[in-house]
Amino acid sequence: MNDLSNTPLAPAPAPVINRADYRPPAWLVPEIALDFALSLDATRVKSTLKVERNAAADGSATLRLNGDGLVAQEVLVDGQAHNDWRMEGGDLLIDLPGDAHEISVETVINPAANTQLSGLYASNGMLCTQCEAEGFRRIAFFPDRPDVLSVYSVRMAGDKSAFPVLLSNGNPVAAGEAADGTHLAEWHDPWPKPSYLFALVAGDLVATRDQFVTRSGRTVDLAIYVRAGDEARTGHAMRSLIASMKWDEEVYGREYDLDLFNIVAVADFNAGAMENKGLNIFNTRYILADPETATDADYDAIEGVVAHEYFHNWSGNRVTCRDWFQLSLKEGFTVLRDQQFSADMGSAPVKRIEDVRILRAAQFPEDSGPLAHPIRPDSYQEISNFYTATVYNKGAEVIRMMTVLAGLDRFRKGTDLYFERHDGEAATCEDFVKAIEDGAGLDLAQFRRWYAQAGTPRVDVSLVHEGETATLTLRQTVPPTPGQPEKLPMVIPLRTALFDRATGKHRGEELLVLTEAEQSWAFDGFAQAPVLSINRGFSAPVAIRSPSSNEDLVFLAEHDDDPFARYEAMQQLVVQHLVAAVEGQLSDAERDAGRRAIGDAIAAVLADPALDDLMRGELLILPGESYLAEQIPAVDPSRVHDEREALKGWLGTTLGAAWRDLHDRCSAVPYSLSAEARGARKLKTLALVFLAAADAGEAARRAKAQYDAADNMTDRQGALMVLCGLETPERATALADFHDRFAGNMLVIDKWFSLQAGSLHPHAIDHVKALAEHADFTLTNPNRVRALYITFAANAGAFHAADGEGYKLLADLILQLDPINGNVAARCVPPLGRWRKVEPGRAKLMREQLERIAAVPDLSRDVREQVTRSLEG
Repeated sequence: MNDLSNTPLAPAPAPVINRADYRPPAWLVPEIALDFALSLDATRVKSTLKVERNAAADGSATLRLNGDGLVAQEVLVDGQAHNDWRMEGGDLLIDLPGDAHEISVETVINPAANTQLSGLYASNGMLCTQCEAEGFRRIAFFPDRPDVLSVYSVRMAGDKSAFPVLLSNGNPVAAGEAADGTHLAEWHDPWPKPSYLFALVAGDLVATRDQFVTRSGRTVDLAIYVRAGDEARTGHAMRSLIASMKWDEEVYGREYDLDLFNIVAVADFNAGAMENKGLNIFNTRYILADPETATDADYDAIEGVVAHEYFHNWSGNRVTCRDWFQLSLKEGFTVLRDQQFSADMGSAPVKRIEDVRILRAAQFPEDSGPLAHPIRPDSYQEISNFYTATVYNKGAEVIRMMTVLAGLDRFRKGTDLYFERHDGEAATCEDFVKAIEDGAGLDLAQFRRWYAQAGTPRVDVSLVHEGETATLTLRQTVPPTPGQPEKLPMVIPLRTALFDRATGKHRGEELLVLTEAEQSWAFDGFAQAPVLSINRGFSAPVAIRSPSSNEDLVFLAEHDDDPFARYEAMQQLVVQHLVAAVEGQLSDAERDAGRRAIGDAIAAVLADPALDDLMRGELLILPGESYLAEQIPAVDPSRVHDEREALKGWLGTTLGAAWRDLHDRCSAVPYSLSAEARGARKLKTLALVFLAAADAGEAARRAKAQYDAADNMTDRQGALMVLCGLETPERATALADFHDRFAGNMLVIDKWFSLQAGSLHPHAIDHVKALAEHADFTLTNPNRVRALYITFAANAGAFHAADGEGYKLLADLILQLDPINGNVAARCVPPLGRWRKVEPGRAKLMREQLERIAAVPDLSRDVREQVTRSLEG
């Protein structure tokens, strides 16, 4: 008999969930029916579950239905009122005698009060859902775990004037209207799916429509739903969706499996997008675009994210995760697929460089900090904290290494086998590796360490030339990470070439596979010492430590036929110089020689007629401050900032005429989405960046002229970015014009906040404080929070102010935001968690702010775990 209150108990401290403790679910739910009576503040949900005892489990008679903040209004078992149930934390537990039952539970939820944006919530009068990872338990009591797959039937009813569009997963099966102004819709998804893929949208929306004919001849209806007035900005997203569907058929043999595919754009969203089966829900920033409001980078991001979520239909939905420790099974693989797609749609070399730049900026610091974890973690407290660059981006690189080892054709055989074996199942990372192993004919026993060991491997390089033989010796180490003090050698595939100095050519590329702590390879026939090009194409996600001379790096920057290796030579040339400068290791003569070498390499890139402008732009971008800081223990971030700015100023002065000519040339190229025009826009702003570091007046004049003449957001934002970093009257004029011009457009006003928060202006902290009080700022919209505070935290020159004001500003934000949206607040913690990497004075100030946050007793689980690990890791 239930003699307890039906009110959920206060949540206990989050337990540690261990991968080794996985057990199959005691009960399965082959079918679920959901009946929604929709309302912004009181949605009634009746869930009817057909449950079956799982023969593969431990035979428990207790059915555990996860809940979070839910109150059961009524519980029925096999149609009868049932009082023999109890609450454990937020979960509802029912003891059942037989092997199969029908369970019905009714709850009432308040979407308008759901500021966490998890579960069913309201966004500007619209109802929508976000259920990954554990949001479904905020909607209905259910075994909310990815290995419980169910066929869903959904019925929705609500006020037609408030919710004229009613959408869910699968295909529509019925619709109707009532005399009281309500209407209903019924949807059925024939494909079993876990609860995290459930979706519902109800609101006043308009649709852009198109169709796609699959390779087997089926017609799929496509629709992108947005607010009225935004439909004109959905064309690029629709084209990207159609291109994705075609590409997935051609490259991976995957065909879409429902009669329609819907996308809904939502302004309030914690993530970028969600791959719910047949009903993808997107952050508006990854759907809406036109030349006036979206940059070239926005266009690329939309194309990539639309593709990513569509590709999940197979790598995530048809084959899903057994448990959340396997998250990289779907995310790492799908990131690789969207990277391959984007490379095929545009410039493959530029895309590869962009992907590596993101990895180094986001994942390498994660791997070397207190939050380091393998791509398949061993434990967690809050799963939302493991939606990380390690799981996504490093996960993609690990699978990319399989393509390097197998070749694309054999890798495709492995993925075909994976989909064939596990279609309709909840699989593991091991299942994927085994399928590639079997399909491609590889031995991946040692390779599996990439899934188990955290940390970025370091490869030290030595090339010795004697007589006519060059001997290459590679030594690998994987640094200690929290919980993993000692590591075993990894499998590291390194595409390598040796260049002849006289001819500027190499004999052919070789794949060297490093499997031991130290290995050597001998190469004959070199009368003089060759120039080494290693990790070409970034074939392995490792840190190469090679004592290359400036002469060799300039040689590679001019002659290497691998675009990434050429980029890498430029990067290493600058990194070696700036690291030595920051550490005080350069004499005046050495500083001058280093700058001249960098200037010569950049001048060669500027003059090279064989380069397209998109690639030229990549070669000219200096390494970021965060990446430079990663190379220096106990770094003084202000020293990094000052030395990098000094180099920019020297280059801006020394090559001033070339930068002015480049800006003039590129300004004459009319707007289009062609590669030529996109490259010109990239270089146009990059020229301003170097000029601004050398001659603020000249840069301000040119930037203001570019801003005033702009007929597209790329040029306008680029000019405003440069002006934001200058103390010049043009700055205030342009900022005011930008805000007035785009007032009411949330995505563009996000840019206005972000440009100021990330600027080089000496008073950037004061600007951020003022912007936090601006009428357009809100803590309830994740995009707006990220635009201001995440951008500021990445602005090393401002965030790392010596007095610690930047650290306090971020900690204040975390404490203010946590009760509203713990998920977004937790994402703001890692910049403070980097305290071990900076010099002792700043480290103490950063740690003090973490301790201040930790002292708050009622932190969300999300923030509590991040702060605790940052302090203890």
